[in-house]
Amino acid sequence: MKYIAALIAAISFLQTMIKKLIKRVFGKSPKVRSVGAAQVIPFEVHGVSRDGISFGARRVTDGLQAAGFQAYVVGGAVRDLMLDKHPKDFDVATDATPEEVRRVFRRARIIGRRFKLVHVMFGEETVEVSTFRRAIEAEEAETDAHGRILRDNEFGDQEQDAARRDFTANALFFDATTQEIFDYHNGYADIRANTLRMIGDPVVRYREDPVRMLRAVRLSAKLGMKLDAATAAPIAKMKGLLSNVPEARMFDEMLKLLLSGHALECIKKLRQMELHHGMLPMLDVILEQPMGEKFVMLSLQNTDQRIEQEKATSPAFLFAALLWHEVLSTWNTLKEKGEEGPIAAMHTAMDEVLARQRAQLAIPRRYDTVMKEIWLLQPRFEQRSGQRPLRLLALPRFRAAYDFMLLRCESGEVDVELGAWWEEFQHANDEQRADMLMPDTGGTKKRRRRTKKPASAHQAELPIE
Repeated sequence: MKYIAALIAAISFLQTMIKKLIKRVFGKSPKVRSVGAAQVIPFEVHGVSRDGISFGARRVTDGLQAAGFQAYVVGGAVRDLMLDKHPKDFDVATDATPEEVRRVFRRARIIGRRFKLVHVMFGEETVEVSTFRRAIEAEEAETDAHGRILRDNEFGDQEQDAARRDFTANALFFDATTQEIFDYHNGYADIRANTLRMIGDPVVRYREDPVRMLRAVRLSAKLGMKLDAATAAPIAKMKGLLSNVPEARMFDEMLKLLLSGHALECIKKLRQMELHHGMLPMLDVILEQPMGEKFVMLSLQNTDQRIEQEKATSPAFLFAALLWHEVLSTWNTLKEKGEEGPIAAMHTAMDEVLARQRAQLAIPRRYDTVMKEIWLLQPRFEQRSGQRPLRLLALPRFRAAYDFMLLRCESGEVDVELGAWWEEFQHANDEQRADMLMPDTGGTKKRRRRTKKPASAHQAELPIE
């Protein structure tokens, strides 16, 4: 036992001596150092490993650095890794021009005209590579009458590129080779303090690009970060600038917000800051109706849950939910007037609502068909006699319309018994379905004459019986 104890003591002494030797040779533990205007934060301090970077992003940064260029993983990916979140994608910034990037990688293509980027492909992964850019001086900038920048595409260096970015948390550069983070605007400290702060003067930055106000709300909700007081203060007075943003750009930002996985929290924050009026023109009207608000909130919650569970989500379904009560209200008003039949009134209501919506938000027409099919199928769930339920089950859009109907049940708009009946009916066998069908109380109906052409394409595809 004495020999074992002596051996353990000797090993312990040897380990101590080795640690002292390493400390004497290599110095103290790495600390944050300054390189120009940047704070360079070592791995030992920030803890973000190269292993957290995607295969494609590592290949891009390694390839560009081997070719003699600077290359860093930038923006939201670095921020998310620091917050222990899984980044959706990885972007790379470099001092190489788009043409130089394309020459380094075999599967690369330049996209964009005003703002050129390079997409480098590795199997199913696409890495977006941008060249460092600088902010254009006020006298050089091309702006509209409200100060919004229309042209901003001048190459620059890493420091200038950091200054162009919107929030300090998004202005971090990660070197995948050295595992160091380059921080020009105290973004590292802000992330650790759970604060979302605008780079530069918020008033100037919002005037340059009003969409930054929506991004501030979205990122704050998505990341659970509090908005810096100076960043939040100008929004109430400057929200009117959102009316000058192109419709397509507003739609893209709205889609990011609704599919962020935190749409419910985003809408709450938008309402707190009175920004929802400028996004969906009728959303404020919907949210003032008790039934409409409950339905919208349930729809957003359902979408957030599906995203969290990595299930497929449909923008068309979500927009159909957001506009449903406006369609329903318009439809009921038209039916009360009695100028059109129920089917024609529904088509008129849908067209009116979508037309009003497009005046502010450019919802692509490719979503129209899906939205209208979901809306048109809702009255048919009430029809539970004869062959009607079986025909409804066979339609391609049944599942989406059924999920939509369940939200209506949950919000109290229709009886929950209706949802329970359809849940049982769709999983029943033929004999059980026959027993479940309700008696047809509509009386004897005259046989309808066939017409060569229907009144409208939509009526031909989705008749409401």
